[in-house]
Amino acid sequence: MRLSDFDYALPPDLIAQEPVPRRDASRLLVLERGTGQSTHRGFADIAGLLRSGDVLVVNDTRVLPARLFGAYEDGRPVEVLFLGPTDEGTWEALVKPAKFARQGRRLLLASGSLPATVEGAGSYGRRRLRLPEGADLRSILATHGVMPLPPYIKRSVESREPRVENPPPESGLGSRLSALDSERYQTVYARVEGAVAAPTAGLHFTPELLARLRESGVFLAPLTLHVGPGTFQPVRTEDVTQHRMESEWFRIPEETVLAIREAKRQGHRVVAVGTTCVRTLEFAAAQAGGVHACEGRADLFITPGYPFRVVDALLTNFHLPRSTLLMLVAAFAGLETIRRAYTEAIRMRYRFYSYGDAMLIL
Repeated sequence: MRLSDFDYALPPDLIAQEPVPRRDASRLLVLERGTGQSTHRGFADIAGLLRSGDVLVVNDTRVLPARLFGAYEDGRPVEVLFLGPTDEGTWEALVKPAKFARQGRRLLLASGSLPATVEGAGSYGRRRLRLPEGADLRSILATHGVMPLPPYIKRSVESREPRVENPPPESGLGSRLSALDSERYQTVYARVEGAVAAPTAGLHFTPELLARLRESGVFLAPLTLHVGPGTFQPVRTEDVTQHRMESEWFRIPEETVLAIREAKRQGHRVVAVGTTCVRTLEFAAAQAGGVHACEGRADLFITPGYPFRVVDALLTNFHLPRSTLLMLVAAFAGLETIRRAYTEAIRMRYRFYSYGDAMLIL
């Protein structure tokens, strides 16, 4: 399987830059795996597409506002995306621009309230930052942090949120989020804080739509996978089997396992909301021959030919070319089927990526 097999041309104007006014007002392409046929619906129609007894598995991770702006001691602007702790007092981070983040350099973040020192370099251009003893990073992020929107969402200077210090536009640093983004780049059921990117398939649900699903007999089952940068790490080898996924922390609770087992016993479907739920469930099943209550770090890389053990249907957004997410979707529905569905979505001018429309694969 070659990396070029997962390429496609997308008109730039189909990359969604903002969410639709109401979460469930997105469009929904319904794809039948068996026939390859697709139909076009509104996302709110999903309540009529799921059946009583189905289990809808959702990822309840909550995105950290993990991006901080600041400057080096010489005044040069800097942007830092905190990825996770490496040991006591040290965090792995993406620093932009990275070329100035040499060992020993000192940064002043969050209006100077958080000094940090570059302690060393990591993989993929990352840095280890040493924070002051006793620094409460999560509290600082809650006050000064910005939600980490993907780089393909580009905003003008005028749309940046004024409460965060504004880097000069010529710096090339990431755009700032509006108050709307702070709400909408988070699922309504987000509960366990720890992700640096949203599980975007779940962004379409409203509390009212979830209530309708419950009333119709659909069981909502949570799990947690803290989405990390590895999910979006580019595949750099033409032979995709040579790519290695970074591990991400997950937890599957007992009540979710019991719901899945009962659904399987009665012939109902397990519907995964997003690729993160697929990888979590399938990783756990691959380790033990069946899904079970557990927690740990998942690093499963799913490509065409993978034997799915748990998931019967998948709700997902439209993904970037050559991405591990697109490879997972192609594994689930078939590469040629997904190619045709994406061609149809482009023809019908669906909105793509994080704030875009959705696809339900049955």
